[in-house]
Amino acid sequence: MNAGSAARPLDPAEGPGPVDWGVATATAQRLLRPGPVIARDAAQAAVRGMRELSVAAESHVREITGLGAGLPLLPGDVVDRPDWVRAAVDGLAALTDHALPRGAGGWRGGVLAGTAGVQAGMVLAYLSTRVLGQYDPFGGADGAGRLLLVAPNIVAAQQALRVPETDFWMWVCLHESTHRLQFTAVPWLREHFAAQVGTLLSTMDDATAGLLSRAGEALRSARRKDTEEPPVALVELLQTPKQRAVLDRIIALSTLLEGHADHVMDAAGPAVVPSVATIRSRFTVRRNPRGVADRVLRALLGVDAKIRQYAQGSAFTGHVVDRVGMTGFNRVWTSPETLPSRAEIADPDAWIRRVLG
Repeated sequence: MNAGSAARPLDPAEGPGPVDWGVATATAQRLLRPGPVIARDAAQAAVRGMRELSVAAESHVREITGLGAGLPLLPGDVVDRPDWVRAAVDGLAALTDHALPRGAGGWRGGVLAGTAGVQAGMVLAYLSTRVLGQYDPFGGADGAGRLLLVAPNIVAAQQALRVPETDFWMWVCLHESTHRLQFTAVPWLREHFAAQVGTLLSTMDDATAGLLSRAGEALRSARRKDTEEPPVALVELLQTPKQRAVLDRIIALSTLLEGHADHVMDAAGPAVVPSVATIRSRFTVRRNPRGVADRVLRALLGVDAKIRQYAQGSAFTGHVVDRVGMTGFNRVWTSPETLPSRAEIADPDAWIRRVLG
């Protein structure tokens, strides 16, 4: 699978898609919670400010990372929660519809696709209140990528943390601009990511039979408060050994991307974000789940796993940069073979020995 095939229109003769994305969108929109109530003038000022800061943020990211010289500096798209849902559906459909197995024909296929759409919509509704921003490498009208900033969530988080709004906006923009540069400045990364996800999803039917039995294990893990190991995402409990190898590569890449972005947003320092230390300390506390229900949902959806990725990936990036500088770290972007494995994320010196000698 590549990005081009992901964007190819579905052929009805192949059978229904595995997920009815129209149902997913409608379900999510019905379940969406309203964002914070602010005055119209303040809302318009926030949209303008976030757009402007997204351009300034990418300039800072280029200086820190050494990536993206010569690329156009473009503002991000500031969206509300319904817009984010629609954008997320477009990106997910482009990435997954040709990788997942085709559904059965007739009414049965439609029912299954509709059920999957309802489930996807429930997940999107849950995430729509938590996502501050994202770079979708497959989004946009031309499928070339889109940087999204979810204004109501950014405003709500800033108010909850009680930190300066412009500082927080810039801090978020630094993270998302780093993600955009990762994909726009590294030409092979988009295709590689799509190929890995496609390989995993194309074999997901092999794991379907074990779904219900393993879901119980995931729930028990998620509800356990005093476990030595944090709960894993349900997807990690569904894999065959063959799928696990692919999943490990995806997790390692995702951990690298998230940790690199977290490292950069803090490396910008007080000169760019004066209250960066306060924001980081309070935001880290905010990431922790509250209550059993939220803990279960976050574990099943992979939110807890993603939070661990920030810390692990940031530690990997910081260690390598401290040892060999940003230029040495940037060897990670040379090819798929220079990406760290999941084991090397935990042991950055092993990556340094393998790649830098």
